[in-house]
Amino acid sequence: MSSERVSIDRKGGVAHVVLNRPEKKNALDAEMFDGVLSAARELREDGSVRAVVLSGAGGDFSAGLDVSSLGQMATGELNPESDSIKDATADLSREGANRAQQLAWSWHELPVPVIAAVEGVALGGGLHIALGADIRFVSPDARLAFVEISWGLVPDLSGTQALRRLVPLDVAKKLIFSCEQIDGRKAVELGLATELSDQPVEDALTLAYTIAQKSPDAIRAAKKVLNESALVPVAQGLANEMAASAGLMGGRNQIEAVMSKLERREANFEDPA
Repeated sequence: MSSERVSIDRKGGVAHVVLNRPEKKNALDAEMFDGVLSAARELREDGSVRAVVLSGAGGDFSAGLDVSSLGQMATGELNPESDSIKDATADLSREGANRAQQLAWSWHELPVPVIAAVEGVALGGGLHIALGADIRFVSPDARLAFVEISWGLVPDLSGTQALRRLVPLDVAKKLIFSCEQIDGRKAVELGLATELSDQPVEDALTLAYTIAQKSPDAIRAAKKVLNESALVPVAQGLANEMAASAGLMGGRNQIEAVMSKLERREANFEDPA
């Protein structure tokens, strides 16, 4: 898929999704919103994709929601009783994210690893998308912030749930209550980002290609177990872990992983059905 707002470049089992509205710092208008959702849904059905990289064109990740949407709120065009809001809240994902929240949470639900390459700004909705990824490379001078409180709202594109899995509760509250803008170094220090990088897109792609060389069955199973680990008691998490490995043992890709190691050759894995 490729659109004016969002493009997907596939190569070697990696899909590079680019938010493409650089003249507006990749702000999320309706077309961009639909493009991001469509990209996530398309990749979910593509068994040949083994890892995904998210980035923004023009040196910025995303400045968040286009301010015209906030103008509609001021005039009352957007309110809880409007048809567009009702439709959005009725469209739920597998884990219960409504259509608006799926902008970011769809990447969390994607069965393959998603890596965000964050440079420039990642504000509001842009930060939510980055937090929907499994791993975040961030440039030292990137600027990240939750800005919703300053508009009289609560972060409502799934960011509260992603944030709570990454940082202590008091840190999450401070970031959201204050709308504090932090740089990449601070984001890594707090646990909001995974790794500091002077070239986040290149490093994200390098990691994605490394992941794409592993057994896709094992990678998908590991992501599922790890995502569930934050939600279940330890005993259930341990059982999930063992069940995941048991389900992989003896499979074509698991055998290929072993044989390629023993024969010291590149593995030839099959794509999941």
